Amino acid sequence: MNWSFHPEAATEFHEAIDYYEGCETGLGEGFAIEVHETIRNILAYPEMWPMLEDDIRRCFTSRFPYGVLYSIESDGIFILAAMHLHRHPDYWKHRK
Repeated sequence: MNWSFHPEAATEFHEAIDYYEGCETGLGEGFAIEVHETIRNILAYPEMWPMLEDDIRRCFTSRFPYGVLYSIESDGIFILAAMHLHRHPDYWKHRK
């Protein structure tokens, strides 16, 4: 199954990598690995995680306070946000 990031989701993902790498060497890489593991879980079981609204689902990362918000599309998984769980919960809704 294919997957892709919304452009703003890709930006926030890379900004989070940079942030964590600035906190501690190697932590940014650990964050990236964790998000990619979460995406692999989504690809393996796309309907497993609950819907937030409409057709948007959220899968949490294990180690970091993030959730990957996504929709199941005909051509694969579309990731709307790599969302820090302490941000305003609706900030991503314009991306649908």
